[in-house]
Amino acid sequence: MHLRLATREDIPALSGLITQSAQALSQGYYTPQQITAAITYVFGVDTQLIDDGTYWVMEDDAQPIGCGGWSFRKTLYGGNQMKESEDPRLDPATDPARIRAFFVHPGQARRGIGAKLLERCLSEASAAGFQTIELMATLPGVPFYEVYGFAPCESVATTLPDGTELPFVRMARSLS
Repeated sequence: MHLRLATREDIPALSGLITQSAQALSQGYYTPQQITAAITYVFGVDTQLIDDGTYWVMEDDAQPIGCGGWSFRKTLYGGNQMKESEDPRLDPATDPARIRAFFVHPGQARRGIGAKLLERCLSEASAAGFQTIELMATLPGVPFYEVYGFAPCESVATTLPDGTELPFVRMARSLS
């Protein structure tokens, strides 16, 4: 396995990976309607993360098997399809950094890929001066993030454009 920064050339492959991951790993947590709506309206590549150099790809035999990043921008979750305006920078002295868009190929789940991505992101956010970090977890992601010290802050239900309600959990932890 090889960890590297994502590029814009990766977007088609990452989009496919995100769809596969969401369809398979969300079963039992979300209904089929919620999964389809999430893929349509929420889950996707945020090109700002790629442009900022904070989005990573884990590869095996030159194929993406995982992706995830961190951000020094205000957006907490969602791909390009959720953005409507500029994404201002956060102040490391007062704002938490963000963990963003973690997805693992369903055939590669529970092999440490997410852990390696998360460790890299936590290290980089800390090196950038952030004291805390937060994320918006999907329901299947909550147990993973709890293992790495994230605590639930609030449950959130987002109503998507098609009327589907999608539950998430906002989580946070210290970087020190």
